[in-house]
Amino acid sequence: MLLPPVESGQYCSQDFADLTTHLKVRRSVGRTGVCYDNAWAESFNGTLKVERVNRTSYPTREQAEMDITRYIELRYNQVRLHSALGYITPNEAEQWWLANNSAA
Repeated sequence: MLLPPVESGQYCSQDFADLTTHLKVRRSVGRTGVCYDNAWAESFNGTLKVERVNRTSYPTREQAEMDITRYIELRYNQVRLHSALGYITPNEAEQWWLANNSAA
């Protein structure tokens, strides 16, 4: 089956909706112009760019992937305190959640 073409920038188009349905991809639940369902991702991406990517020159894609992964795993998740988490790290928040939500 040939899939309908998806024109660049036409993410609200019927073609795009049909393609995502065909591929069984679940689209965002938000309406156009409502960013709340993407707020966490946008916040993270902004932090990543400001604290790491925009301050670094990457000669290769592989080096960029290694550096960004290192930043996420060693700084963002283990050291950086998050106001939305009560000024604890994501790893601490995860450990708290697991301790308080595990099956007895």
